[in-house]
Amino acid sequence: MSLRLLSIQTGQARRVQVGGRKLMTAMGKHGVAGAVAVMPLGLAGDEQADLSVHGGLEKAVYAYPFEHYAFWRDARARAGVSGIDDSLPNGSLGENLTLEGLLETDVWAGDVLRFAGCDLQVRIPREPCFKLNTALGFAGAVRHMAQSGFCGFYLSVLRPGSLTAGEPFELLPGRRSVSMAQLFQAKVFKHLRGE
Repeated sequence: MSLRLLSIQTGQARRVQVGGRKLMTAMGKHGVAGAVAVMPLGLAGDEQADLSVHGGLEKAVYAYPFEHYAFWRDARARAGVSGIDDSLPNGSLGENLTLEGLLETDVWAGDVLRFAGCDLQVRIPREPCFKLNTALGFAGAVRHMAQSGFCGFYLSVLRPGSLTAGEPFELLPGRRSVSMAQLFQAKVFKHLRGE
């Protein structure tokens, strides 16, 4: 299968009600048409609400495999979620880039995604936070991500430039010492042990 950037999403931080308290979040990003500037700290027009866990040079851009969206639609249906956009559009998991053809098991720390207008380097998997439950509309979303390993991954910007939805990209292998799936499982195991 060829590798393709299906869509690009950005979002602004905003206050939401979560369990009786108001929190800032930039989850639920919205699609952007046309070329989007890619700078060292991320995409033009995008914000992160909690810079202690998102953003920065190492986590400038969040990518997520489109192939996992069927899993999330099914999980939401089983949880009886209604009233939120049932189509679950790209960006619903907070990702900037929705990719086709590249899963966590296929990508390793240090690999480079080469686009026509920029290069992005794979860094670390996303760790699910409680805001995912709110974004997807059901209390078990974090647990589902931990169990499935459908976490996506963060990218740093090696060569700034631009991206356009629909464009193909190339995967340039790095050292191949640890995959995103392996890193994610190690983090989940460490969390379960309370470290």
